[in-house]
Formats: sequence, C-alpha cells, structure tokens
Amino acid sequence: MTRGDLDGRVILLTGASGGIGAVTAAMLLERGAHVVAHYGHNRTGAEAACASAPERALLLQADLAEPGATRRLWAEALAWQGRVDVLVANAAVALSLPFDGSDADWDEGWERTFRTNVMAPANLVRAALPHFLERRSGTLISISSWAAQRGSALAVHTAYAASKAALHNLTQTIARNHSADGVLAYVVAPGIVRTPMSEISATARGGIEAVNALLPLGEMVPPSEVAEVIAGLSTGRLRHLTGATLDINGAANIR
Repeated sequence: MTRGDLDGRVILLTGASGGIGAVTAAMLLERGAHVVAHYGHNRTGAEAACASAPERALLLQADLAEPGATRRLWAEALAWQGRVDVLVANAAVALSLPFDGSDADWDEGWERTFRTNVMAPANLVRAALPHFLERRSGTLISISSWAAQRGSALAVHTAYAASKAALHNLTQTIARNHSADGVLAYVVAPGIVRTPMSEISATARGGIEAVNALLPLGEMVPPSEVAEVIAGLSTGRLRHLTGATLDINGAANIR
C-alpha cells in the first residue's frame, strides 16, 4: 500500500476513537480516503485519529447499543459524499461477565454485547446492501477475533467470543450471496492486539510480559499491521479474497 491508493474512496469506520479503529482511521486518511469516523463517547480520540486530514473526515457519534442508532449513522454517512464505498465494522465491547455474577448483570451484559457487536453491524449491513447492490460495488470488512474460532482464553469473555462468531458468519453469508453482485466481504480476525483493552485484560494472565512470552513472535500484534490489512482490502482490488478470513496473530493460532 502507498499514499494515494485510496484516493476518492469513502469509508465508514465504526469505533474510530481508539485501539485498532484509531490507527486505521489515521492510515485510511494517509492513503487518501474520505473517512466517516464513528465514535461512541470519545470524540477527542476520534479527532486525534483524524487530525492529519480533518477536511476529509466526518466525525459522527452514535451509541450502537441504542435502537435506531445505526440507521441514523448510515443515513448521515451516506449523505456526506453521496455514497459509501467501504463499511468497516470495527466497534465492539468486551464486557467481563463471570458465570457466577448476578443474573441481572449477566442478562444485561449479554444483551448489550449482542446489541453492539452483532445487531449494530447487522443493521449497518442491511442499510448498506441496497446501496452496494444498486451501484454493483461495495466492500464490507468485519473485524472479528481469533476468539470466534477457538473460544476466549478468559471465560468472562464468553459473550464477546460468541458475538464475534456471529459477526464472522454474517460476513461470510454476505460474501456467499452477493459476490456476483459486486459486493466484496472479508473477515479480519486478529489475535491479541496491543491496545489498551488488551493491556487491561493481560492482567488476568499475569501481565503483558507473561502474555508476550506465550506468543511465537514474543509480542502482541501491532495495531498498525491490522490497519494495513484493512487498508489493503479497502482498495476493492482484492476481489478473489472475498469471503476469506484473514488471521493476524503471528502464528499463535494456525488453522
């Protein structure tokens, strides 16, 4: 990938205010894209991610767990440039939900997890698909997780792993049914990425150094490497990769 590879592409990226999303937003702008940078509550983080080219960024706030939020988000994103070429479903929550917690916390946590991690991207895909089909062109990139394939190493993240498996399947279904219509769909499945969320969860495994010691490359995945993959898929040129799951885990989980 080089600067300018994404010139003219309009990309809606959810969860652009931190972690993988913030790094991806910055890279997409660097490559020339127009980016609709969604954020939940951290506008400052989204602004920082888009600081290199604010004239090509539209910051939109939405709590994806709220009914109707994704439909408003899509409508505002589409109105900005009159089209959206790429939808990157990145935003997610990873709530700690122990099996021995209260019934109320368990029910509320699972519901919020699935509203945010499954229903929100499903609603965005539902809104985007007619637009993509009309233009016979469009790309869906879903950020799943290796936990969707092997389960979470932490039982308290069962809901997160299950939600990522659902997103994985949703994306594959789009690929199988609409590739002939010009719609490309990919799953990006990172392992442990060096983000604030991963650094917090590492404490349950003995700390960052203990986690790194278990990984073949001796380090968590840099978020910039995930962003590179997303940027490459966003060009729309990797047509015969549609339907693929791209594992980014430094040989920690080889299928």
